[in-house]
Amino acid sequence: MNPLKIPRLIVYSSLFPNSIQPNAGVFIRERMFRVADHYPIVVVSPVPWFPFQNLLRLIKPGFRPQPGRFEEQQDIEIYYPRFFSIPGFLKNFDGFFMALGSLPTFYRIKRYHPFNIIDAHFAYPDGYAATLLGKWLKVPVTITLRGTEVPLSKMPGRKMRMVEALRNATRVFSVADSIKRHVVSLGAESAKITVVGNGVDTGKFFPVDRVKVRQELGIPAEAEVLVSVGGLVDRKGYHRVIEVLPDLVKEFPELIFLIVGGACAEGNNRQFLEEKTKELGLEEHVRFLGALPSEQLKKPLSAADVFVLATANEGWANVFLEAMACGLPVVTTDVGGNREVVCDEKLGIIVPFGEPQKLRDAIRTSLIKRWDKNEILNYALENTWDTRVETLTKAFSELVQ
Repeated sequence: MNPLKIPRLIVYSSLFPNSIQPNAGVFIRERMFRVADHYPIVVVSPVPWFPFQNLLRLIKPGFRPQPGRFEEQQDIEIYYPRFFSIPGFLKNFDGFFMALGSLPTFYRIKRYHPFNIIDAHFAYPDGYAATLLGKWLKVPVTITLRGTEVPLSKMPGRKMRMVEALRNATRVFSVADSIKRHVVSLGAESAKITVVGNGVDTGKFFPVDRVKVRQELGIPAEAEVLVSVGGLVDRKGYHRVIEVLPDLVKEFPELIFLIVGGACAEGNNRQFLEEKTKELGLEEHVRFLGALPSEQLKKPLSAADVFVLATANEGWANVFLEAMACGLPVVTTDVGGNREVVCDEKLGIIVPFGEPQKLRDAIRTSLIKRWDKNEILNYALENTWDTRVETLTKAFSELVQ
């Protein structure tokens, strides 16, 4: 390849891990740091800011954590510029302010990293901001759709800007075909959208000794164990699982539900979940393990019998593949790209969203069914990052020829 035509990327996403929020946007880092094995990248992760947010932290201590302006992760530079954003107001202008706040950082980076592609994640505000930056700096822009495009399309101002961003982008990637179909129905051009799902790192996610990790976690050897992993927010649906546990406990008296996760950019509803647990008398059956580094997730996953996520919206839930890489079947709701990941009845059970009886019955069935774990593990092995990254690197290369 002509060295003058090597893709040099700026990865642009407001959701990216940092020292304060190490689990934020890990799926973006997993994907794009593998691209960095092929092409040079610098990451710009804009952080919302407004003058009086310190006062809000007196009421909400965890409001808008502010990382440092710069970090290095795995020898890759990460910048965290601030952009003006008032909580709950002027959200239709977040994309413009994000672009404006990022522009000086882009100019600074260009001095030593002559980037020729801006690779944005999420259509709004990130993708919209990226297309403005691409126009100002005269470089092509790619946008990866990750599922937020579905709820945003219900908000007219943000929908308009999101569709504009997709029209102005040079290439668009979607982590699920369902998201592609959705944005095409809004007016996006189908021909420029390529579906590239997330992958799984089988070097991090693999079965470990079940007896040992159960002892480590204080779980009885014969207990039936459910596990969920993700940010503690209503969308993820932990409360929906908790609500069907009383009936399941009657049949499975030793049943334990492990909840792995903590506060994230969308919020933190742990107190609500703990109150719901207490209200239903399930204190002996629900355990909150907090947020864990990805390297440690294989332990609770290996200790469990079934992975369950009663989510309201997803793009491509990477956590399903991570659970499968540890040998677990998945019970989840029929939303977003979930059916594309759990694409065979040998891998798990899909239930309609908002039907608790069907969720309960699916969990019950999953606990008594004899699953072929080798089949589940093989499916995960077929969905490693390598094939995804090959598609991405080829697309980026085409943009600079």
